[in-house]
Amino acid sequence: MNDKQVRTVLGIAGTLALVQGAIGLVHAFTGRLDWGLIGRIPFLDGREVYGSIALVVLAIALFAAADSRKEP
Repeated sequence: MNDKQVRTVLGIAGTLALVQGAIGLVHAFTGRLDWGLIGRIPFLDGREVYGSIALVVLAIALFAAADSRKEP
């Protein structure tokens, strides 16, 4: 894989993590958007907010890693 492809993969993974984290937070605080993945992980039962925050932080780290790659 070249640098452009790696940046693309990191960007897509970051976007998915950000969306899932945001959906988990919205569901935890409002009860809406019950279609996220974070609520379906059994060991996070009762800790969905922490899992959602972790996904948002992971998304920020993935975006930072994508930006740190050199431009072709």
